Amino acid sequence: MSECKFVKIMLLLFLMVASSACKKDKATNIKEEEIVSPTTGTRTQFTLDSIFLYARQVYLWNDVLPDYNTFKPRERYNNAQSEIGAFRNELFDISQFKLNQATGKPFEISYHSNVPKYSYLQSGRSNGGGTRAGAINGAAVLANRTIHSGEKVIAYVALGSFPALNSTKLKLDQVFNEIAADKPTYLVLDLRENGGGYVETAEYVANLIAPSILNGEIMYSEQFNPTLQNGKATILRYQPYLDVSGKTIIYNGRLATLADVDYTENGNTYRFSKKEGLETIKGIYVIVSGETASASELLISCLKPYFNVKLIGEKTYGKPVGFFGINIDQYSVYLSSFLIKNAQGWSDYFNGMEPDLNIAMPTNPILGDDEEPCLKSALAIINGKIQLQPKKSASISKLNLNKKPLLLNDKDSIGMIENRLKLTH
Repeated sequence: MSECKFVKIMLLLFLMVASSACKKDKATNIKEEEIVSPTTGTRTQFTLDSIFLYARQVYLWNDVLPDYNTFKPRERYNNAQSEIGAFRNELFDISQFKLNQATGKPFEISYHSNVPKYSYLQSGRSNGGGTRAGAINGAAVLANRTIHSGEKVIAYVALGSFPALNSTKLKLDQVFNEIAADKPTYLVLDLRENGGGYVETAEYVANLIAPSILNGEIMYSEQFNPTLQNGKATILRYQPYLDVSGKTIIYNGRLATLADVDYTENGNTYRFSKKEGLETIKGIYVIVSGETASASELLISCLKPYFNVKLIGEKTYGKPVGFFGINIDQYSVYLSSFLIKNAQGWSDYFNGMEPDLNIAMPTNPILGDDEEPCLKSALAIINGKIQLQPKKSASISKLNLNKKPLLLNDKDSIGMIENRLKLTH
């Protein structure tokens, strides 16, 4: 790195931690601590400071974070074996403060040592204010068919992921228009292998499934913390706002920053806008597993208020939160920043969505085969051969600590960040 470039980076970090007033916001009960850390130090120390100070304003559960002088990031991670190890340890510690009162455990409970369930940090810089939408592990459509069972017409679609909409829209339109021609009443949606992907694509699928009568109805909303909603996250002035092409834009006669974004819930509410596809679906049966996560869970959640939705298989991963990227020196930090709520305000699936019928996931299933255990069970429910019992209260204290965290390495993350943040008008 050239000396000039290094000086510019250090100057930016200095601006982020330079001295300013510290006041208490009555609305949020959060101290605006844009600047409380020392104005001198090493590059690593400045980065440790920055990660914590950003979390104090941006993290979804920032209300429980201590002040800078209590947390003492420089001292706390002084003996870390590596620089990036120090930063990741800091992010993990930040993620463990907020406890889920239902379980007595952190919302970001670690399934592996020092790895938050949601928040993460990676080398390289984000291409703008986007949201991580989950892992893209395969093609959008893995299998599809129409099943005639007596007088019942049942559509079956297996979705492996939600790739970028511009690369998969034609295929989705083709598949859903084909099955719509038979006017099915039931839909079996197979999401067992779907770890997520682009939220825009999951929304598009929801609009292919929903009838026209739902046009304009709430699909879901994103709820940021009060500091962000009230425009008090002043530290975001140091993060440029980039358009979908990754370029800066002019806003009110200057370069736009992430502090100019509309973080209100009203400004982040998404509504149904019917596309082609289905019009006749009354009941939806979703095949799920521990790999069903993120945008897949969002799709399930936003359909629940409007359809009779039943889950078959295993408990889902549990990710009702989202992110946007923050660039700090040569790293991108993704702090859990907003809660995803459906039209009924529901978002409580941190520990996964419980199936209505538990079925062990078979190895190497033939998707769409009538004898495949999960589809066979769905068909049996539809045909009245299996009667679902009312759900008992789930034992929420029993967490599956053997789950794999759905982490993305640097290569996998490329192309998976959507710029969905909107500037205040």
